[in-house]
Amino acid sequence: IERQKREKEEDKERIYGLLETNTPLTNSHVEMMLGIPESTATRYFDELEKEGKVRQIGTTGRDVHYERVT
Repeated sequence: IERQKREKEEDKERIYGLLETNTPLTNSHVEMMLGIPESTATRYFDELEKEGKVRQIGTTGRDVHYERVT
């Protein structure tokens, strides 16, 4: 369980880092770049948004992307 928590936090940090140079960033981009399922990318973006680190732009489908909160 501890390993899973650590890997999850590492993936979230990698996503946050990708936002430095890849804006806007979508779930599909993260899926391709990190090799994680799109549903996992969505969940991590949701958590990062709740933490106040990212902001979702758009509401549904292909219009949804994310950017860092400065």
